[in-house]
Amino acid sequence: MRSLKMQKIGLIAGNRNFPLICARAARKKGCYIVAVAIKRDTSRRLKRLVDKIYWLGLDEFSRMFEIFKQEGLERVVMAGQISPGRLFSREIGKDALLKELLEGIKNKKADTIFSAIAAKLQEAGIELMDSTAFIKEELPVKGTLTRGEPDFGGWEDVYFGFDLAKAVACLDIGQTVAVKQKAIVAVEALEGTDNLIRRAGSIARGGITVVKVSKPGQDMRFDIPVVGLNTVKNLIKAGAKCLAIEADKTLFIDRQKSISLADRNGIAIVAV
Repeated sequence: MRSLKMQKIGLIAGNRNFPLICARAARKKGCYIVAVAIKRDTSRRLKRLVDKIYWLGLDEFSRMFEIFKQEGLERVVMAGQISPGRLFSREIGKDALLKELLEGIKNKKADTIFSAIAAKLQEAGIELMDSTAFIKEELPVKGTLTRGEPDFGGWEDVYFGFDLAKAVACLDIGQTVAVKQKAIVAVEALEGTDNLIRRAGSIARGGITVVKVSKPGQDMRFDIPVVGLNTVKNLIKAGAKCLAIEADKTLFIDRQKSISLADRNGIAIVAV
């Protein structure tokens, strides 16, 4: 892999904190960053962390390729997602290129959509980089991350949930499940992890173990599993007892704050 230092890098920025962390890390490595931010999804804070930023709506999707060509970019990284509900919005049909791309794919699974975008970038002579290229240290290795760890029954739920989550991820339905006493409480779909946790907490009335994994053969360029402070806050509200993530494949944002909060609320976090 070529050195990342002093390169001009494009950033396709979605929602939440992942794009901010990616931009901050890339800047520390001396990169010049040109961001394409998504209106109504990307945080306004990104502006302070990049050298240049363009704000686009989904109805301006084709402009992204024009911008990258204009900026002379050869490598871009994709960080963050688009709110799932926007996949069904009218704005999707207003950009001819995006409409053509979505109509030309076999299904609208996340991997299918992102792979099609990656192929379009490649056609334009642009390489889509590993989304963790600048932040490998944010991927926890195997072990217990909190002071407390699951009891025997808790570990049984972790491994029970891990196998289930892998099966669900293989079908590209979601990457997270909630279990309790080796019963399946909830499976993630388009609604995302936070909504899954809220739903599972309501169903099981506490005591859940939430397991998040990567897809088999995970393409690290996009849609990698991410957890962070919001995840832990939702676990607390749901009365969860454990969060298990896949080691070396899950981005853990705001790790120290998240672990401290989990410790104060008796929630174990493990990487398996």
